[in-house]
Amino acid sequence: MEGVQDEQLLNLGLAIVIDSGRERKLKRKRREGLKTLDTDGVSEGDIFSLLEMREIMLKKENKTREANTGEDGKGLRLIHSLLVAATSLDDNKTDSAVENLRELYQNVSLNGDSVQRVAAYFADGLVAKLLTRRSPFHAMIMKEPAPEDEFLAYMELYKVSPYYQFAHFTANQAIMEAFEREENDNNRALHVVDLDVAYGFQWPSLMQSLSDKATTGNRVSLRITGFGRTIEELEDTEARLVGFAKTFRNLGFEFQGMLRSNSGLKSITKRKNETVVVNSVFYLNSLCNFTHISETLKSMYILNPSLVVLVEQEGGRSSRTFLSRFMEFLHYYAAMFDSLDDFLPLDSLQRLQIEKNHLGKEIKRLMDVDDDEANSPKYERMETWKGRMESHGFSGRHLSSKSIIQAKLLLKINSHYCPIQFGGENGGFTSFEREEGNAISLAWQDKCLITASAWQCAGGR
Repeated sequence: MEGVQDEQLLNLGLAIVIDSGRERKLKRKRREGLKTLDTDGVSEGDIFSLLEMREIMLKKENKTREANTGEDGKGLRLIHSLLVAATSLDDNKTDSAVENLRELYQNVSLNGDSVQRVAAYFADGLVAKLLTRRSPFHAMIMKEPAPEDEFLAYMELYKVSPYYQFAHFTANQAIMEAFEREENDNNRALHVVDLDVAYGFQWPSLMQSLSDKATTGNRVSLRITGFGRTIEELEDTEARLVGFAKTFRNLGFEFQGMLRSNSGLKSITKRKNETVVVNSVFYLNSLCNFTHISETLKSMYILNPSLVVLVEQEGGRSSRTFLSRFMEFLHYYAAMFDSLDDFLPLDSLQRLQIEKNHLGKEIKRLMDVDDDEANSPKYERMETWKGRMESHGFSGRHLSSKSIIQAKLLLKINSHYCPIQFGGENGGFTSFEREEGNAISLAWQDKCLITASAWQCAGGR
């Protein structure tokens, strides 16, 4: 979508999202009553009709794709229908929500342009929210991709877009500089505590950088303590990283996987003189509850690391209500889907895999949450994270000119055939400094997507 259209959509959304809040308590009571039914008070006939329309949408051929929905206003109408459906659902006007969702499924497509595609996944998210988790229909819509499909989708997005590469390379540059600052005292030993190691894609480039600094007779030691979701994922990640580390004869490598559910930062052991860095990439936002975020930040401070690297998705507005969160996520993922059109053709199976098994999965997960606003996921501004970090004893650390140069080079390498700038000009991917050089952001057109920043214990190293 063009920048002008983005602004139109945002203005339209804000107009619809305005909520007086006078009936919020009454709405919650009505919603709790509806949740006793598997279809949340919607007739089975309406549900079957809605799901039939969804099945037809899923079977659409590529030839049904519109060339450009934005030119004739269809894109705006799709977004309008989404917002009306979300508003109706929030007001417990289920008949109106079902009607708008049925109309949406008639006009969206997983093989269409970026507006049609992103609207299809948000429609699924709203349908899931309409149902209870006891409903078999809910399980069908929210079915998780197979682990191997999820891994391939992540890997494909990593390759074609600068999104994850920007996060990881910027973080790694800050980590390398923290290691170099203490090189005379750290026994050439670096310990990275990764709060969400995921597939471990961040660490091969750091291994390469460390190996470049080492010699055969003067090895560098890298130890990674990685927190993950499952034992299987941690074992796969360990095997992948150990195998890669073996290609460097001058690099000593250790990996310790820990489940997030039963381990924490308090169990981390530090070795004498090693440089300890906490790596938090796309993790703190996932905690949702500020109490959990605060506990994590307190544990970070007690660990007294040389550096904390923070990378998070960037929010743009208040996210205190379901509708404001819905608008934030819609604006965010519309930019993500739009950016993929500049890297992959519309008929690309690679793009479909990325959107279905990674981005679409994220969208449905973000939509299908309870109505407790305090515990709902949200993307927040860098200014919010700055306040939290400072209130927990951290101060910002300036990112070096190397980080800026690296960001420029990364965007240039990933430019393909889309316009990319550094400095905040509108169009394509852009990257720009924030917080007087203590942070760097990546944006698509006028939408800031992620921000990387570096922190140290105030008054410490």
